[in-house]
Amino acid sequence: MMNTIVQTAERVGPGFSVDGMLLARQRTRQAISDIARRVQPGMVEEDAVAMAKELLIQSGMKLSWHPTRVRFGVNTIKPMKQASVAGVVLQENDIFFLDIAPRVDAWEGDGGASFIVGYQPEYKKCARDAETLFHDVRNVWEKERLTGLELYAYADKVAQSMGWELNFDLPGHRVSEFPHAAIHTGSLAEFEMTPSAVRWILEIHLRDPQKRFGAFFEDMLLADEYYSC
Repeated sequence: MMNTIVQTAERVGPGFSVDGMLLARQRTRQAISDIARRVQPGMVEEDAVAMAKELLIQSGMKLSWHPTRVRFGVNTIKPMKQASVAGVVLQENDIFFLDIAPRVDAWEGDGGASFIVGYQPEYKKCARDAETLFHDVRNVWEKERLTGLELYAYADKVAQSMGWELNFDLPGHRVSEFPHAAIHTGSLAEFEMTPSAVRWILEIHLRDPQKRFGAFFEDMLLADEYYSC
């Protein structure tokens, strides 16, 4: 029965390609850096979203299976499916994050990261901790072969020890040739087997317990060698 569950959750379609998936990941990570460099204090969030979409299209990628998101300030605490407060302006000392899901040919990209403008130690710590926790969980996956369920239980425990809340509305998911929803729609946090590489997105969304701000980091679940450069 368990083998059947794994085969269903991790199956791929005829267009699946490890090289294609890694290319989509590489292009996604590059786009995140390119978009973030163009975000400046004084921008309205909606204008940043429009800029991000335009850059992705100009880069030859397709806007794909979830909306392109740029979240400023107070909107960084919100679950992704909850709309932002309109008209939020990025301040001189502020935090923002990106969450993009472009498609490169047949293959889905998905990635996110948080960024700081100015100097605010709490924002800086939250952004750093989100990325640190991502890699901590990823290393536990690689070394201990935990299930998806166990990985998120571990992430929750560590997030609390860091002084943050882990948002379980962002529980990780499959990624594949487009569209992955035709293959599997369940979350990584509910997957009761050890997830395979190049098939899952690990999402970490940390929130300030006082609900003032949050930080986000997500990337494909891969071994250390893919993060060495």
